[in-house]
Amino acid sequence: MGDSSSRDRKVRGRKIRSDRSKKKRRKAKKMAKKERASNGTSGGSGSSGGSDGSPLSSPEEIAPDPFIETDAVASVRDRITGWLEADQPVHLIGPTGCGKTALALSAAAKRGRPVVWINGDEAVGTAELVGTHSGGERYEERDQFVSGVSKTTEVVRERWVDNPLSVAVKEGATLVYNEFSRSDPTAHNVLLSVLEEGVLERPGKHGEDRTIDVHPEFRLLVTSNDVEYAGVHEQQDALLDRFVGVNVDYYDAETEREIVAAHVDVPEETIEQVVDAIRALRDELDVVVGTRAAITAAEGLSVFAEDGAEEFDDELLVDVFTDVLAPKIAGEGDGIDELRDAISDAL
Repeated sequence: MGDSSSRDRKVRGRKIRSDRSKKKRRKAKKMAKKERASNGTSGGSGSSGGSDGSPLSSPEEIAPDPFIETDAVASVRDRITGWLEADQPVHLIGPTGCGKTALALSAAAKRGRPVVWINGDEAVGTAELVGTHSGGERYEERDQFVSGVSKTTEVVRERWVDNPLSVAVKEGATLVYNEFSRSDPTAHNVLLSVLEEGVLERPGKHGEDRTIDVHPEFRLLVTSNDVEYAGVHEQQDALLDRFVGVNVDYYDAETEREIVAAHVDVPEETIEQVVDAIRALRDELDVVVGTRAAITAAEGLSVFAEDGAEEFDDELLVDVFTDVLAPKIAGEGDGIDELRDAISDAL
């Protein structure tokens, strides 16, 4: 990168070097969450729950950390919370790696209500959303109705377990449904009655409590990649018509620098060089180059740099960015050589 003008610019706004102690606290918090999950305290398949095993999480538990709140980020987040306050389900749409999930979690936490989280994928069906029978309870009743003669009756009682959607509508929680469009559209038929009639039907459950009246504080917030992404299902119009759509795109350069700085403890010059490179590659390459790629590249440079260098030669930059972006063209034969050449040209 021969032009040094980008490295001579001063970053506007607050200083973007992060305090190392804050990063250590965030790392400890993440490790604690992982430890709780490994001990079986996270709730439900594909969901993140509170410490008691419930799918419900408190706003404090679910809030993303770190979360960078520049004017650009706050503007989008406030639109989301505004629509939720207006009792409208919100659909966040945008390219991978642009920060949709963090925005969704921040908006959900901002409401101050409990949060239920679920990740969409091909395995998610109606039962994974609503609930299902989970085994049964067997016990015996003994009745000695004649002296010396007893009658034993075995009773089997089915046990029903509510899954994230049922819990959220009952408790008035915010349901954050990440990667919503990766699930089969037929799984989402149950959402129509929730959004239109305020009633959730639980298929497979019998009796008077087959249906649940939706709590007035229940809100739905889903995220999706653009429809051209692999593994994304086109959802039914009848459901999408009930959402408001908020488009999320990559942020401005200053915000991207602050995001990278919050995640990686490297010099300011390194962050600016990485973000400038990412934005150049985003314009030139045919693969998606998200802010997440900038964070990964900065982490790589912090390891591969010689003697704590703050700036890097073109060859190291090309190596690092090729490694970071190579998974996006896996299985394309000679594609890796073409990718490396394109990265070299762009930088």
